[in-house]
Amino acid sequence: MKDDYDVIVCGAGVMGAAIALGLTRLGRRVLALDGNDGDLRAARANFGLLWVQGKGYGKPDYQALSHEAADRWPRFAAELEAQTGVDLQFEQRGGLQFCLGETQMAARAERIGTWQTQLPSVASCTEMIERSALMRMMPDATLGPDVSGASFCHRDGQINPLKLLRALQSALVAEGGTLIHGAPVSRITPEPGNGFTVQADAQRWRGAKVVIAAGLGSPALAAMVDLDVPLRPQRGQLLVTERLAPLLPYPASGLRQTGEGTVMIGVTQEDVGMDMNTTTMAAAKMSRKALRILPALSQVGWVRQWSALRIMTPDGAPVYAQSTTHPGAFIALCHSGVTLAPIHAGPLAAAIADGALPLAFNFFHQRRFHVSQAE
Repeated sequence: MKDDYDVIVCGAGVMGAAIALGLTRLGRRVLALDGNDGDLRAARANFGLLWVQGKGYGKPDYQALSHEAADRWPRFAAELEAQTGVDLQFEQRGGLQFCLGETQMAARAERIGTWQTQLPSVASCTEMIERSALMRMMPDATLGPDVSGASFCHRDGQINPLKLLRALQSALVAEGGTLIHGAPVSRITPEPGNGFTVQADAQRWRGAKVVIAAGLGSPALAAMVDLDVPLRPQRGQLLVTERLAPLLPYPASGLRQTGEGTVMIGVTQEDVGMDMNTTTMAAAKMSRKALRILPALSQVGWVRQWSALRIMTPDGAPVYAQSTTHPGAFIALCHSGVTLAPIHAGPLAAAIADGALPLAFNFFHQRRFHVSQAE
């Protein structure tokens, strides 16, 4: 048996590392167990958007959480960069969702209007931009004739997700946390009155609390502490171009220029089980849409196409819960690990440290998936 810890975090991707960092900063003795390089990491298909507009449509609690995360990001990024020296390529100057045709423009305006009215306590941050104004916002780009305008959210932004992961893990270690790579958790055993024993291969550790943040591996681990969380994989395919001169001053849904100058195009949302293959059909669909927005992309070289599996709950919103039969066992799942990172390292980590999730997290309990139709 290895040393005891206050909290063992199973999974050290963007979400698990953020939670572990937050707990360590609160003075807890934390062990974060990372999986193998070949694991189905959602970060591989992360588009790097810090996205608020439209998020939580029909779910005000999720919408409010996204707004709070956006407010926390500038300070969170500054602290991470100062501590680790990692340039996160963080920008928060707003983001676009392009509309192709007037019908799409009208539908987007209606959806954004409904989204904003469902949370009247939060000031409006998204507006519709007509084509002429959009062209002035993008002086280095020539828009395709089908672009009628866009929705623009002042709180949106972008970041390099792989650099974020590196910074989170580096900060965790710098704060005194323990991070072990190549240690995919295979078993969690509740020890009545003595926390939990966590096993990875032949190694075992004991923790007073355990947090399951293992992505697609979470349901199997959650069942060991009587947490039933429905989850499905969703394949996301992406394309990336060669490096270009500055073209896109703002990130957009499915289209953004990285800090290195490449243009990322994506992301598909495919329910194909655990299939990680890329397809020419997806590449054609993504490139056709991108060319309708920016025809100049037809002249550039495509460097790479890849895919990864994201985690999706039945309603697309996060899950944060504690086991009722095994107090001290928590689960944290979402497909917005980048956007919500300041929440995971802040309020969520504090709640786990205190041993109870506050009322503000009630909506995110997985019990919402098990309510019978009669109820």
